[in-house]
Amino acid sequence: MEQIRNFCIIAHIDHGKSTLADRLIQRCGVVDAREFRDQILDSMDIERERGITIKSNTITLPYKAQDGREYQLNLIDTPGHVDFSHEVRRSLMSCEGALLLIDASQGVEAQTLANLYLALEHNLEILPVINKIDLPAADPERIQEEIDKDLGLDPFEAVKVSAKLGTGIDELLEAIVHKLPPPKGQPEAPLKALLFDAQYDSYRGAILLVRVVDGELRPGLRLRLMHSEAEHLVEEVGLLRLRRIPQERLEAGQVGYVIAGIKSLSGLAIGDTLTDAAHPAEAPIPGYLEAKPMVFSSLYPINNDEYEDLTKAIEKLKLNDAALVYEKDSSSALGFGFRCGFLGLLHLDVVQERLEREYDQSLILSAPSVRYRIELTDGKKIEVDNPAHYPDPAKIGQAFEPYIRAAILMPERYVGSVMELCRDRRGVSTTFRYLAAGRVELTSELPLAEVLFDFYDRLKSITQGYGSMDYEVLDYRETDLVKVDILVNGERVDALSQLVHREKARQRALRYCEKLAETIPRQQFKIAIQGTIGGQVIARTTINGTVSHLTSSTGAPRKAPITSYSDTSGGIGDEAQNGRHGSQP
Repeated sequence: MEQIRNFCIIAHIDHGKSTLADRLIQRCGVVDAREFRDQILDSMDIERERGITIKSNTITLPYKAQDGREYQLNLIDTPGHVDFSHEVRRSLMSCEGALLLIDASQGVEAQTLANLYLALEHNLEILPVINKIDLPAADPERIQEEIDKDLGLDPFEAVKVSAKLGTGIDELLEAIVHKLPPPKGQPEAPLKALLFDAQYDSYRGAILLVRVVDGELRPGLRLRLMHSEAEHLVEEVGLLRLRRIPQERLEAGQVGYVIAGIKSLSGLAIGDTLTDAAHPAEAPIPGYLEAKPMVFSSLYPINNDEYEDLTKAIEKLKLNDAALVYEKDSSSALGFGFRCGFLGLLHLDVVQERLEREYDQSLILSAPSVRYRIELTDGKKIEVDNPAHYPDPAKIGQAFEPYIRAAILMPERYVGSVMELCRDRRGVSTTFRYLAAGRVELTSELPLAEVLFDFYDRLKSITQGYGSMDYEVLDYRETDLVKVDILVNGERVDALSQLVHREKARQRALRYCEKLAETIPRQQFKIAIQGTIGGQVIARTTINGTVSHLTSSTGAPRKAPITSYSDTSGGIGDEAQNGRHGSQP
């Protein structure tokens, strides 16, 4: 175990984690130049297209240090976006050390701080690394000052590298070997291994990625999952070096894979502890936290006949994405589907795209919403994340919505614009503090529902890309909640209903009506699209009828008159009553 190092790379998004992992892999000779490609650990097309890491990926690197000893480096590359912090948390549980990567031009950002605190929660040894020192705007001395003031780490321990050019990689590998601690474990104790990830193989079933804490794993062992009590026979164990390399055994401290012929996915839970069925461990490994979904949306197949295929696809995806939560749902307009919980909008977007690409599903999604708590007049308390389950307003005593504390890091010249954005999104208790010369951290308490749609895009826009954000969930606070229904020709479309704050209801309903008016093709009759709260219309647009050719008494074709009417003032009435009747020949 003295010659094993388990570590992960953590950083803010786009600070060069995947590029640094590429250089470490090349330096350790795991892949030759002919087979190498950029972002080699990012196996999904969507990751490579967007240039982001979505899944934590692990690889075992053999490294011969300058002292002549052979080391086994188990590297886990983690995502940087706030939506995938659950992936980061699971990776940290499998490590003893972490490389905290900081951009030499941008410096310490929101996710840098958030990931540092996560690593400290798990008592990891932190090695700061200053990346991108080759950039013209790089200022390593200023970054060392930020490491000292903002992070409280020793700035002189920081290793300066350029992952793009390969500068400083040898020094970094030596620092990993000498500054990060080896794993601790008891090789003679009963088997105890953490299941930190899994993949699905069509031929071999579930492939479990594990970190062995105590004991050893070998083929032929009767394996027990402590959460579900299910037992399986181990067929193969091995190390991951871009492909699976079978081994005779996995010993305490090692990270690798296990194949045990697991075809049913229902009993598998990421974070579970594996043990020997004949000599089980006394207690599971502590510290694993379930992901708490923040955003909810319903997924429906475009063709109802594909519902069974969607069920299997979501089961397999859930195995590879432990943060996804789902339950069965149905809609009168769209048929059977699933109500899913996500960690954020990017997570939702990625899940949708993975289902469409990897499992060939055609999907319709309902509007994202958050989970509200409602107290009824009879004292009963319920939680509602689906507008279809919203109770009768007459029976509602109070409604509460989740609030978050957003920490936004930016240059000080953008403070006014960002404060205005927070105020527009019903932000309260907005404060700011100066971290270093010219850098400000602004903290604001905001309703989660207001951050869902375009808050992050607006923040990036008004700070010209220099602003970064991280958030944590605070509590639930009282709100004036209403249910907005969308009616098409007087018929309510339940899949388009949404729960919003009363102040934002008209604005949201109008946007929906206008979008539907652009999307729905014209018919030979007018189609009224209305946004309503109960029986009150708060927004309306009308799709005009198509032009049909009629024959006049002289035999010449003439066009039928078209009426055009759009009422967004909140009232219902025909064109004549509102004085807006117009016709054209």
